[in-house]
Formats: sequence, structure tokens, C-alpha cells
Amino acid sequence: MTARKLPSLNALRAFEASARHRSFTLAAQEMSVTQGAVSHQVKALEDELGLKLFERLHNQLRLSDAGQRYLEVIRDAFERIESGTQSLQQRSGREGLVISASPNFASKWLVPRLGRFSAQYPAQDLRLELAQRHVNFAGEEITLAIRYGDGAWPGLRCIRLGEEFLLPVCAPSMAPVTASEVAHHTLLHVHDHRDWMAWFEANQQPPELAARGIVFNQESLAVDAAVAGQGIALARATLAIHDLTQNRLHIPVAHVLPVSRSYWLVYPERSHAAANVTAFREWLLQAFAADREFWRDLPGILPEYSDRK
Repeated sequence: MTARKLPSLNALRAFEASARHRSFTLAAQEMSVTQGAVSHQVKALEDELGLKLFERLHNQLRLSDAGQRYLEVIRDAFERIESGTQSLQQRSGREGLVISASPNFASKWLVPRLGRFSAQYPAQDLRLELAQRHVNFAGEEITLAIRYGDGAWPGLRCIRLGEEFLLPVCAPSMAPVTASEVAHHTLLHVHDHRDWMAWFEANQQPPELAARGIVFNQESLAVDAAVAGQGIALARATLAIHDLTQNRLHIPVAHVLPVSRSYWLVYPERSHAAANVTAFREWLLQAFAADREFWRDLPGILPEYSDRK
């Protein structure tokens, strides 16, 4: 029996990602390899085919005619493989659902609620993968992801889960304070002092008041420190809401800071109608709708938020 003569799968993945992004650099980020590795894989594929797949212009990649034709073939093959894999998993009697999320979102929002999803959909085999980077749906066994950003991820179905904002939170033992009194307490920062500086400025207070405090490199750590009574955190609403509903946190001063980015449910367009994706999507949207009701019912915190749809 003659072995199939096929190009390297890694080379095909590199070509498909580079063609989709029109960039070796963005393809490398998606595949978690170096830009040089992607360029090398594509060059090796071109040498094997004896064809130029890209026109390499200044700071830009453009598909050649041969590259455009080959992309259609490779994209169709990848979609057939993925669709066939999903179909096989579903016919096995239990549907595999692999969710990628950041450690912050997983620990402060998703994990406390996963038991409700499993109770509602007991036939779902669920696996949670924690990652700070954006996953590669073409090369990793990930069904869907939850990302924080602006929703601009080409080639993927992106569903905004809700508006995001920052708000002060602390242990319930701390009494309500005014905006000018917040700086008298230990401030809990994430990465740097900029968010607290913006909060003080928005409340007509000197931004220099944000110069003190403890700086964490993870949002969840700042929230946990607030729960432990170590100070006041300026937390993302989504990451604070579970501790607020469990009365481990409270809001000492009702002044919030809007942010442009938010959480999104993300998955390949071809997976939109899959039964496991549909189940998780509907459950997730219902859970975020309940969160919106919590904010709407909270007196004084977001009067303008309750009118938004």
C-alpha cells in the first residue's frame, strides 16, 4: 500500500493562519510559536509545492492566485476534519465541551457556577482549560472560549456577554465612605495605579491619591485581598459579583468607572449550531442576564445602566 503524500500538518496550519490574518506575526501569536517558525513553515510548503503562495510586500502579505486556490482547499479540509470530530464525539453518547478561560474569569465567575450548568446538562462532559493567551481553535481541542477584549477576532463568532465597569469593593466590615475618603484606606491595584487614578479623576479628586497601596498582577488576587479585609479594590464588576451576592464584599462608595472592553463568548462560526455549544451559550447568556438584574436592583450604583438594553 502506497503511503499518502501529504504536506506537513504544521506547515498547512501555518499557511492557513497566515492567510487568514495576512500576517506571519499574528499567525505566530495564534499558534504560540515564533514569527520565524511560521515563516519557515510556509517557505518549506512553498518549496514542496513549487509555488509561491504569498506575495511578500512591505509590512503586508497578499495571497497569490495559487495561494487563494490552495487556501480554499485547506480551509475546507480543516472544517471537514473539525466537523467530523465533533460529530463523532456527539455520537459517542456524551458530548465533549472544552472551555478556555482566563484564570481570573474562571476562579471569580465561572467555577462558582459550573455546578448549575452540570445539573442542567448532565450529559455534557465538561473540561476547563485555563490560559492567559488566546487559544487556536484550529490546532487545539477547544470548543469555545471566554475572552476579555473588544470583540475584534476575525473568523470567529463573538457574542458580547454584557457591559463591564470598575467599582470599589471591600469587606463588609468597612463602613461606607465618600470619594474623598477612599484614599485614607489601603488601595488594591492591578498591574499599576492607572485605574485608581482614572477613578479619582472621574470623581473630581486628585489622581495623585492613587499613588499608595498594594499592586497585584492578577485581578482575582486584588478581589481576594479585598474579601480578606486588606483594603479597597477597584474591581471588574464581573469578577466581583459572586462575592457581592455572597455578602463577602460590599460597595463602600457608589461611584463606578465605565470601561470599553468586556467579556465575550468566542467560538468558530461553523460550531454555532452544535448542540453542546448551543447549550452552553444559552446557559451563559441566562447567567449574565441574571447578573444584569442584580446591578439593576442595586440602589444608586448604576442608574443609567438599568436603561440600557
